[in-house]
Amino acid sequence: MSGRDSTQSLLVLRKLTRAIGDSVRAQMTEYLATLAPLLRPKMVLGDYVEDGSKESTRRSDKAYKELQALYEKVAATKPYNLPRELTPPLRLSGSGLEITAVDTPHIIQSGSDSRTIMVRSPLTWTLTYGGYAPTKLPELLKAKLRAGEELTQLVLSYLMMHVVVANSPGLVQTFEALHFPIVTTTLPEFGPLPITRIGVAISTIRPSDAVILESAELTGMDAFEEIVNVDDLAKLRDPLKERLLEIARQHAPELV
Repeated sequence: MSGRDSTQSLLVLRKLTRAIGDSVRAQMTEYLATLAPLLRPKMVLGDYVEDGSKESTRRSDKAYKELQALYEKVAATKPYNLPRELTPPLRLSGSGLEITAVDTPHIIQSGSDSRTIMVRSPLTWTLTYGGYAPTKLPELLKAKLRAGEELTQLVLSYLMMHVVVANSPGLVQTFEALHFPIVTTTLPEFGPLPITRIGVAISTIRPSDAVILESAELTGMDAFEEIVNVDDLAKLRDPLKERLLEIARQHAPELV
């Protein structure tokens, strides 16, 4: 992209990306509201979570051991250095689910100077329990001495989400079939803490640094939104349709 054509093309793609983003966010929010009970920590961790349950199961015992091992790993590392002991039943003050846009700092060199642009991935969100948005984590890390308990709670909420998702393969497959895959990642600034993300099965593209800088100059903000990869729209597949067609090819190829 270069010149006036690149700017016009970027504006068209940005408008398209935002329209798609608004649509998929609304649809995804409805799915999450419906399936939220299946993502409650209680569903996997049983009476290891404070919620009135009286019994544990082999599943909850296994999940709690996973949670405990993850917590010990995260708690012992920078930037956390939290108490390493967990005492069940664990308490999670947040309720419901929350999604937060994903912004990533992108450093662009311009001669001897550099400029940091916050680049948003408009079709991907961080999935957390209510009240534990990732934007709170840097603040709590800065105020660690004054916010130790709150930081521990936030870390536990991320670990619980990760363990619940990891122990709910049917739920993960359901979201994939709905074209909203759930994945886990880590970020350098947050160490080994697992971050759960949900998005639509369409990629977005970051154009050249020159285009990003031009956009930042035009808007007057050190921010940029990636644009949708239009080719991916035609590549969306229905897993059930493909599976049934494959069965048909095997049993009655002359009819397919």
